[in-house]
Amino acid sequence: MAWTEAKLIAEAILEGFERHFRLFRETTAGARMRFEQADWPAAQAAARERIGFYDTRVGETVALLKREFHLRDPSDTLWRRIKVEYMRLLPRLNQPELAETFYNSVFCRLFDRHYYNNSYIFVWPLISTEHLEAEVPIFRPYYPARDGFARVIARILRDAGFKRRFRDMRRDIRCLLLSIRSRFPANRAIHQNFQIAVLCAPFFRNKGAYIIGKAINGADQIPFVIPILNDPEQGLYVDTLLTGVEDISNVFSFSRAYFMVDTEAPAAVVDFLRPLMPRKSKAELYTAIGFQKFGKAEFYRDFIKHLRYSSDEFVIAPGIRGMVMCVFTLPSFPYVFKIIKDRFPPPKEMTREQVKEKYQLVKMHDRVGRMADSWEYSHVAFPLDRFSPALLELLEAECAGSLERVDDQLIIKHLYIERRLSPLNLYLHTADDDDIRHAIGEYGDAIKQLAAANIFPGDFLFKNFGVTRHGRVVFYDYDELCYLTECNFRDIPEAPYPEMELSEETWYTAGPKDVFPEEFATFLLTDPRIRKVFLARHRELLDPDWWRARQANIRAGHLEDVFPYPVERRFRKDREEFPRRYPHLAEL
Repeated sequence: MAWTEAKLIAEAILEGFERHFRLFRETTAGARMRFEQADWPAAQAAARERIGFYDTRVGETVALLKREFHLRDPSDTLWRRIKVEYMRLLPRLNQPELAETFYNSVFCRLFDRHYYNNSYIFVWPLISTEHLEAEVPIFRPYYPARDGFARVIARILRDAGFKRRFRDMRRDIRCLLLSIRSRFPANRAIHQNFQIAVLCAPFFRNKGAYIIGKAINGADQIPFVIPILNDPEQGLYVDTLLTGVEDISNVFSFSRAYFMVDTEAPAAVVDFLRPLMPRKSKAELYTAIGFQKFGKAEFYRDFIKHLRYSSDEFVIAPGIRGMVMCVFTLPSFPYVFKIIKDRFPPPKEMTREQVKEKYQLVKMHDRVGRMADSWEYSHVAFPLDRFSPALLELLEAECAGSLERVDDQLIIKHLYIERRLSPLNLYLHTADDDDIRHAIGEYGDAIKQLAAANIFPGDFLFKNFGVTRHGRVVFYDYDELCYLTECNFRDIPEAPYPEMELSEETWYTAGPKDVFPEEFATFLLTDPRIRKVFLARHRELLDPDWWRARQANIRAGHLEDVFPYPVERRFRKDREEFPRRYPHLAEL
């Protein structure tokens, strides 16, 4: 009887997963239509909705199990049998790794963390996904040496399957050829295996579609991305060609929203992408294509392995300590761990739940490459002896409500994990003039792009921004964040008499939503070198009219373009020069 009940419970959990994956794919598949119709509000709404699918389906499955079955304590042999029965169902799937994670989520929603071990859940994956790329073809091969580059490029664009026409495909092909020939030497050796492999399904995000591929030549694999944009009046067009690890890594950055790519075998897509971005983990790549829950599980497995093969201590993260979060790091591991403090000192007036809501807002919003994504965890066990005395003292003083000691482990009841960045204030402190020009340029661009996405950081201090390994400036302190349209941007009124302008006290009052952009210079631009660069590049950020214009655009429904690559890389100039420079290709 127990085996029959175990089989029924296993089947119920798998049905919950299959429902989740079916709905996930339906929403993802709709990205193509939304892109071709230029329905950008619908694209943003679908992206937000899809993020919540997983937790909704887990909740539905847990409710069904409680309603339909008399669940026993997991120490009973029943749950060991359920896991065995569930394993028997997995080989029929093309997403077994995702189904294992779904099972874990259901179990962990039902029972205490005391039972989170490999006897009851899939702490380590048991089903291999290495065969999926062979069983489910996910890319197409092309042979330029045989067919010619121009024909191959035309075929790649047509095979992407867009129903909407390209406004000038011949011009797009010419621009791509020019870009290829300008970046790669003509005398480069062509090996016998030379070919181009392109993922069958385009990737969609915001207002762009992306064709992802690689050129294989000998032992080299050169990644490339072809961004496609949609001119609602005239049709689709190729915007640029991105090549190399740095370019494609920026497109897949942790500070951007999740792609929509319709695939039956996510593991095969990730296996295709991994050699193209060797510094990105499987966890990051699964997250990038929308499977953030599996990415979170895979990240934790990587973390456990790293702890086993390292011995350094967790320490307080460098930088100015915040009033809302305690932040620590493991020097040998490129991430930070953030815990909400028990109490917030004045002038902070917010609750723990409000802080969580800010992080959820960032999770659900378009991050436009300027806000760090985070993984949220509950009841995480850390080895107690790996904490430095100073860190342990800080955590017990500031976050005692989030801590629990169990034997030789420290259990953190709730935390966020993010990529470790160089705090911008520390970066500027040791920067030379060239570094300052770059960093302040990036800082202002980050603020402008966040504004375009209807995000106001709230606190513009440099300590709340970080510098990535690619030199991009990213915002990562969310407790003051809000929607731009919620703010009231005001001009500073004239002082009643001139002497008041020299007073330390202001002569005007401010409401809770009032913002005075002219004040930014007072607390940001104290260093003459920084002030000079900021005023040259981003003076408009001090102008209330500029901010009010951004609000008007958003309220009018205008979605601004924010590209995951430098604007100067776009093909606009190439489009003008190509026919003159390469007249022999005019017949294409």
